[in-house]
Amino acid sequence: GSPDGSSLAFLSSHQTSVSKGFYRTSSGKCSPCNCNGNANRCLDGSGICVDCQRNTTGQHCEQCPDGFIGDVVRGAPTFCQPCPCPLPELANFAVSCYRKSGSVRCVCKENYAGPNCERCAPGYYGNPLLIGSTCKKCDCNGNSDPNLIFEDCDEVTGQCRNCLHHTSGFKCERCAPGYYGDARFAKNCTACNCGGRMCDSQTGECLADSPEVSTDTDCPTISCDKCIWDLTDDIRLSVLTIDESKSTLLSISTGVAAQRHLNDLNLTTTHLQVQIWMIFSKGRLVQKETTEINNRASQLVQQLNNIRDNIEEISSKSKYYAIQQELSPEEIAQKQSTAEEMLKEIKRRKPFTNQRQLADEEQNAAEELLQQIEEFHEKYNDTRSLVMDVLEQLGEQDVKLSDLEAALGEALDYVTQTEDTNRENTARLQRQEKQHEKIKAQMDEVNSTLLSATTILEGPQRVNSELSEIIKNASGFYAEIDGAKKELQEKLANLSLFDDDLVEKAMNHALNLRRLADELDGNLYGVDSNGLVQRAINASNVYENIAGYIEEADKAALLALNTTNRVTDAAVGIDTQVIYHKGKSEELLIRAMQLQRTAHDSKYISFLLSQSAYKEARERLEQAQLRTAEAVSDTTTVTQATTPMDENVRLWSQNLQDFQHNSEAYDSAVHSAGDAVKKFSEVFPQLLDKLRRVEQKAPANNISSSIQRIRELIAQTRSVASKVQVSMMFEGQSAVEVNPKINVEELKSFTSMSLYIKLPKDNPQLAASPDRFILYLGNKNAKHYIGLAIKNDNLVYIYNLGGQDVEIPLDAKPVSTWPSYFSIIKIERIGRHGKMFLTVPSLSSTAEEKFIKKGEVLGPGTLLNLEPESAVFYVGGVPPGFKLPPSLNLPGFIGCLELATLNDDVISLYNFKHIYNIDTTTSPPCARDKLAFTQSRAVSYFFDGSGYALARNIERRGKFSQVTRFDIEVRTPTDSGLILLMINGSMFFSLEMHNGFLYLRYDFGFSSGPVLLEDSMKKARINDAKFHEISIIYHNSKKMILVVDRRHIKSVDNERTAMPFTDIYIGGAPAEILHSSISSHLAGSIGFKGCMKGFQFQKKDFNLLEEPGTLGISYGCPEDSLMSRNAYFNGESFIASSQKVSLFNEFEGGFNFRTLQPSGLLFYYSEGSDVLSISMERGAVVLNASGTKIQSPDRIYNDGKTHFIITSVTPERLDQEVEVEDFQKYTEKVQASLYGCPVESPPVALLHKKGKNSSKPKGNRNKKVGRDKDKISQPSSVLKKMYQVDLQREPQCHLPTNPKATEHAYQFGGTANSRQEFAHLPKDFTQFSISLKTHSSHGMIFYISDQKETNFMALFVAHGRLIFMFNAGHQKIRIKSQEKYNDGLWHNVIFIRDKNIGRLIIDGLRVLEESFDGNANTWQVTEPLYIGGVAPGKAVKNIQINSVYSFSGCLSNLQLNGRSLPSASQTFSVTPCFEGPSEAGTYFSSEGGYVVLDESFSLGLKFEVVFEIRPRSSSGILLHGHSVNGEYLNMHMRNGQVTVKLNNGIRDFSTSVTLKQSLCDGRWHRIAVIRDANVVQLDVDSEVNHVVGPLNPRAIDHREPVFIGGVPESLLTSSLTTRNSFIGCIRNFMIDEKPVSFSKAALVSGAVSINTCPAA
Repeated sequence: GSPDGSSLAFLSSHQTSVSKGFYRTSSGKCSPCNCNGNANRCLDGSGICVDCQRNTTGQHCEQCPDGFIGDVVRGAPTFCQPCPCPLPELANFAVSCYRKSGSVRCVCKENYAGPNCERCAPGYYGNPLLIGSTCKKCDCNGNSDPNLIFEDCDEVTGQCRNCLHHTSGFKCERCAPGYYGDARFAKNCTACNCGGRMCDSQTGECLADSPEVSTDTDCPTISCDKCIWDLTDDIRLSVLTIDESKSTLLSISTGVAAQRHLNDLNLTTTHLQVQIWMIFSKGRLVQKETTEINNRASQLVQQLNNIRDNIEEISSKSKYYAIQQELSPEEIAQKQSTAEEMLKEIKRRKPFTNQRQLADEEQNAAEELLQQIEEFHEKYNDTRSLVMDVLEQLGEQDVKLSDLEAALGEALDYVTQTEDTNRENTARLQRQEKQHEKIKAQMDEVNSTLLSATTILEGPQRVNSELSEIIKNASGFYAEIDGAKKELQEKLANLSLFDDDLVEKAMNHALNLRRLADELDGNLYGVDSNGLVQRAINASNVYENIAGYIEEADKAALLALNTTNRVTDAAVGIDTQVIYHKGKSEELLIRAMQLQRTAHDSKYISFLLSQSAYKEARERLEQAQLRTAEAVSDTTTVTQATTPMDENVRLWSQNLQDFQHNSEAYDSAVHSAGDAVKKFSEVFPQLLDKLRRVEQKAPANNISSSIQRIRELIAQTRSVASKVQVSMMFEGQSAVEVNPKINVEELKSFTSMSLYIKLPKDNPQLAASPDRFILYLGNKNAKHYIGLAIKNDNLVYIYNLGGQDVEIPLDAKPVSTWPSYFSIIKIERIGRHGKMFLTVPSLSSTAEEKFIKKGEVLGPGTLLNLEPESAVFYVGGVPPGFKLPPSLNLPGFIGCLELATLNDDVISLYNFKHIYNIDTTTSPPCARDKLAFTQSRAVSYFFDGSGYALARNIERRGKFSQVTRFDIEVRTPTDSGLILLMINGSMFFSLEMHNGFLYLRYDFGFSSGPVLLEDSMKKARINDAKFHEISIIYHNSKKMILVVDRRHIKSVDNERTAMPFTDIYIGGAPAEILHSSISSHLAGSIGFKGCMKGFQFQKKDFNLLEEPGTLGISYGCPEDSLMSRNAYFNGESFIASSQKVSLFNEFEGGFNFRTLQPSGLLFYYSEGSDVLSISMERGAVVLNASGTKIQSPDRIYNDGKTHFIITSVTPERLDQEVEVEDFQKYTEKVQASLYGCPVESPPVALLHKKGKNSSKPKGNRNKKVGRDKDKISQPSSVLKKMYQVDLQREPQCHLPTNPKATEHAYQFGGTANSRQEFAHLPKDFTQFSISLKTHSSHGMIFYISDQKETNFMALFVAHGRLIFMFNAGHQKIRIKSQEKYNDGLWHNVIFIRDKNIGRLIIDGLRVLEESFDGNANTWQVTEPLYIGGVAPGKAVKNIQINSVYSFSGCLSNLQLNGRSLPSASQTFSVTPCFEGPSEAGTYFSSEGGYVVLDESFSLGLKFEVVFEIRPRSSSGILLHGHSVNGEYLNMHMRNGQVTVKLNNGIRDFSTSVTLKQSLCDGRWHRIAVIRDANVVQLDVDSEVNHVVGPLNPRAIDHREPVFIGGVPESLLTSSLTTRNSFIGCIRNFMIDEKPVSFSKAALVSGAVSINTCPAA
């Protein structure tokens, strides 16, 4: 059974408050806060710390925020301080920091570099050590070296170092001297054309000589300031070489160019190290001279400054003198000229000239010496500061170069392989170009045929529309006939009073009319034998939703596609069988002649005609136009046949109106209509025959996959809409009908809902009418509902369980005192007990106000009985015409509302069915403030199992390197789910949770196949509803390491290969990926349900909700979603709690359960000698309390339906609270599943009524105290178990002969008619049971019928749901499951056809039944019984075409009336049900089997066959072709040797290849056979041998069938050395470079699995 803990309730004492430093747990106990001494308050229920001090953060104040570092290396910090990067608080430029080897290492921001962010990064300048200074980006106006990654400027000043393009200046903002133009924008600095003179820096205009300087003076024309700047520029240029080296080093990157630069830098650095010490010694010797020269230079500079001051003083005095003396400009010029002449005279005098020469020489010598010293000094300082960085970077580059060398070696191998492939592709391309020309010519002809076919199809479409009208008219006429018949009977009754003979004649005439009416009905039924008329009628109906349109389109498309494929397969299969089974073909001919005599055989004959026409179309494409003309002619014939029919029907209508006067007219009309119908039934199959020929030439679009994708997108859209965490504004007249995933069974005993609410301030409507409606969830008849409203300034929670309303007003916090921002409301109902919570947060702190109010139903009602068809969910208001109950009949809500959760599901107002008067443009949603209660939502993400996150191009945040790392934290109570997935073609990486433990599987293109890494030692259980930190580390591209909670779990080595991925899926993936080729490598395809946070790649964080590919996840981690309220028990399991609570004083509890088991223990508690238990005895529920026994009067509670039990030992009102039990907190769990149904089968008692189940032994195992654990029995042996079939292997074979498989289970699929046939059945049977697992959305599972298929019974899959279908007379009974069961898990199905009822029981829990009228004794069927699929042509009369073909999956435990069936009489493409990984290929089992290719693939006188094998036995037949004249070709293995043997009509000849290694080594091997007349070449893994046989001059190129993997014994010759079938896998089979698809083979006989091959 499955008790539902959603209402299992126990009690805890009620406490009003807790002390500081303590919090109240969910069970009501007071526990101390765990805040590591950094906080004094924590939240009730969760224990999350509030208001962390000393710069700490986290749920328990155990972490430091970004930019801070703790005072301890490990464990929780006592305080956190800002990172010293380089200075704490004042200059902290780090994103984060950490301790390494005793020192603090900083993770710097983008602009900073160094271990402590003490310098600017390349391309930036500034001094981070100077308080107030920051690093800014270099700005050289784009005139620096373009080969550098960053612009080159001084790290401190920001002056550009190397201005190019003839520019100069601090930021290279102007043209250099001697150039003009725009250096900043146009960048067109051009040399001056002034004969060596200066020009204007912008216009280029030549500048005249300065009039102030005479041409005959020997003084320099530049000022001393210019000399100083030039000297500075020269000094800067002198260190250009070392600066360029430094820039090159900073901009170095990996690659071939980097290697060359690095070698040059290495040599330069070594040379500079030698020169540094030489320069350092010379520098000391020169230092003294430098000091003296500096002093003299300083004196000279001081003298020059004095001279400059005197000049300026003279200049100012001259201006002052000119003003005072009122001199004219001419006089001033004259006097200035006189002064200049005097100055020249002074300079000519020898003492001054000699001193000037000495000063100039001394200045030049000083400048040269100063330049050398500064050059040496700067080289020494710069080189000394760079030595350590250079050595460190050289070490890193050395490692990178080693990796690069290995990568280049691999690349060279790839290049060699690519060159070989290119040569092969070139040859193939030439052949394909020739074939392309041929195909192009044929395509042109086919296109013309298709155009003609389009024109032809317009005729049948018109015929279909006319048929619809005919059927409608015929239905009306039939009704009129019925009415006329009644009137005629009345008239006959009157006439019987006058003439007995007349009465007798009238009765005979009435009977005759009835017979004619039945014939007309049968004729109309014959017209519609193909269902086209009925489909035309169905197509005219208008469905109300898109799902209906999609389903009808899907059926029609699949009908056309599957009919074409079935005709093709059947035609080819029949052709093959005709050659080798002439006797059977004669029987078919006799049977066809017999069937031709009946009216129903016209359909079968047209089917054979279509087969013949199809084969002719394949052989002679040029006759397509002739067939088109025939189709046009047939269309004309149909029109000619239906036109008289239409006229006769109209005449019939006129005659019927005058029926009572002219009965002969009626007879004539009936016969005319019958003749017209007969003609139409003869012509219409011929038209269908022609149409099939046209359809076979048209490519079939994959419509069904597109429709499936549309459905997935609709479901995903609904899922995304349910997670839109945005409010809606309601104006009082608006309403929303929400579309949640309501499971009314889950809401019966327990209901929980949370939402956010915000009321406007100073709203006049609200002031005038403050009482307002908020929401209503209940039935349309206003019985059984829950609701919220505002009444009398109080928030009121109202619920009704069928009796009186319960109103719970929250009077402790009037609505008028609520703040103007969002508050949280949560309402709960556990049975008859209700509770409401209000949380009012604070904007200024993390403090919250919480208010709670309780209530309960005083009557007997405890369940909320919502009806799925009439349940509605209205928020904000209700639509016009809906009548609310009186307690909620209030005006609509005014304000903003946002839904959060309903029970465990996240819901949203934006997942609505209908909206009324909502306009988000005029009434935008309210923005929710970042309040305290939203903090936890900012770091966690909630996955509900349907959505996923997708991070594309993850290398944008971090690069794959020697150590690649993924980190994530997960929290879930579920057993299984996908955590991480990366794919690239056939390469993949998947991290899953399987049965509560981690399961990692990956394949980066390894030659040995996928690698598995799982927690086989069960070290770390993940599904305990706690956060676990998972780390995946890929070291050195060859070792995968799994770490959980910083504890090493397991590691595995693989081939050295880098991760070849760019995108990563988190928590799930799209269905098309989960069900793609990698699905066989996944432990399951279930999305993750629970919470995740902290996803990192290379320690870089990702915000999953901001990733564009994310779908269907939300912020936060709702605690309700992590509770386990359900438990599944298999008959040998239990859960127990050691909670110290007495159930004999005050107790009220209850739970849901459903089971098919008539007896068993449900609940057990003991306290001393007192025992309280609840159990089932023969279908009744029994309560035993201290010897007092109470039993339910009914014994119907083992019917598989949900029932609710409530038990109380209590006065009228409880003083304690009723709480929901979380099974996760139970201390003992034995074989119980707390989430979902387990894989194991139910106990045998669910399948066999003879099993015994006693509650006594279970009582000993379910006591909460005093239990003896040694008495716990082991799991029942009847549970399904895995075993390995026949694990013996040949000595030279690596793989066992039979892979690991499930006992007595068989795998179906791969071909349309994969099946088992059972010939010997018991006479009377009504009950069937079977176990199955599948991923198929459609397919047959079970079918049996009589010869005409009038009586039948079928079990099949349609759209993932199980359907049990059978007939009761002319009525078809159809029982369909609500849930989908194509989840790849084992399910047990029982289906029963009893006297007047049919039942479908799934997993012992779901019971579906439907009654019918009729006598079951008249229902008879004949053998064979089909399991899996059916024979070609079967079941199409009763089952929709897309479910006729075999399902893909496994079946076991087939039983009729409780007894197992004997072995199958025939098997087609059925193998054991393999477990473990699989891959693409065809598997030939040890039970024997073979594949017969269709006639399009044959082995003639010249051919090439290439394929790959992975054998499990060293001997077996690989390929065989046999002609009727005794010629044959046979390829087989014997003891690891491959042999090809031929007989070309002259004699036998053969050739063989024996490999050095074993063919049976578990690897794939390539085999190629080439024949050209009498020459045969055999190639096995590039080992080649050939043989030249005798030439047959009269050889004929026969087209004979090809057998793969085995051959019937009758076709083998005595000269062959092995007659065993091949055991193993074959893939990539090609004949003459044409791929061969085994799924389209003419015949698949025996235990052969198409398209699926066990990998181990």
